[in-house]
Amino acid sequence: VQLVESGGGSVQAGGSLTLSCTSSGRYASSYFMTWFRQAPGKEREGVAIISTDHGIRLYADSVKGRFTISRFERRAESTVNLQMNSLKSEDTAMYYCAASWSRRTDWFDSAGYDHWGQGTQVTVS
Repeated sequence: VQLVESGGGSVQAGGSLTLSCTSSGRYASSYFMTWFRQAPGKEREGVAIISTDHGIRLYADSVKGRFTISRFERRAESTVNLQMNSLKSEDTAMYYCAASWSRRTDWFDSAGYDHWGQGTQVTVS
């Protein structure tokens, strides 16, 4: 499975951005998908996760009420979107999507995810 993120950019505080992560491959729709972010000098942190059947959607406390994760499948591709509203300067980071084949006890522990994208930069000023 290959993951490709897009949609990053620069925005003023209070603005919105939508990030997309497209995964392709035979079992692309079978993975749990999580967005992580990493700001300079900080550890990578989980932002939001969505399960294959959309039944699990979890958010980090820092983004609850502002970010929304969604996904849709089309043929051999699965796209996971992260709608980000009311952006703050502290949301500035490189955002990565990650795929996990297995259910996890801690979705926001980045260790052990099966696939990662290359990241997309979000800058809020």
